[in-house]
Amino acid sequence: MNGLTLVMALYAALALMLAFAAFGDVRTRTIPNWLVITIAACAPLMWAATGISLWPDIVIQIGVAIGFLALFSIFFALNAMGGGDVKLIAALALWFPAIAFLQLLMVMSIIGGIITLGMWAFEKARKSGKNIEVPYGVAISMAGIWAIHERYFNHFG
Repeated sequence: MNGLTLVMALYAALALMLAFAAFGDVRTRTIPNWLVITIAACAPLMWAATGISLWPDIVIQIGVAIGFLALFSIFFALNAMGGGDVKLIAALALWFPAIAFLQLLMVMSIIGGIITLGMWAFEKARKSGKNIEVPYGVAISMAGIWAIHERYFNHFG
């Protein structure tokens, strides 16, 4: 298997895992730890397949992942995000360079906002009065799949 084929296979596996996370989050409002651990554990395979350097590239990716884990843990502490969401974001930071990851976060925020507004409007229309519980794993997963597309399949951008 040549390098490009391995990279594509790894990104296909990541996309499948993200789809699984999204569907599971919609169904149960949880993202399993084993799935997040698998996503994080596969990142070094991507690093090897793409040949990025230990210093500074891999160190930066690990630092970005730790930084965003800490940052989004604040949202978890405020009960604004679930723990699985926070861990999934950090795991994805291991897969993408810092700039691509920041773009992923922007797309995630837009998609998450759209999902939140849609769920809020639906609950208001139903006049249920209950608080909405947004499956933010959907936004995270969709942004991750978008980032894969942008890096390797958007040859025109």
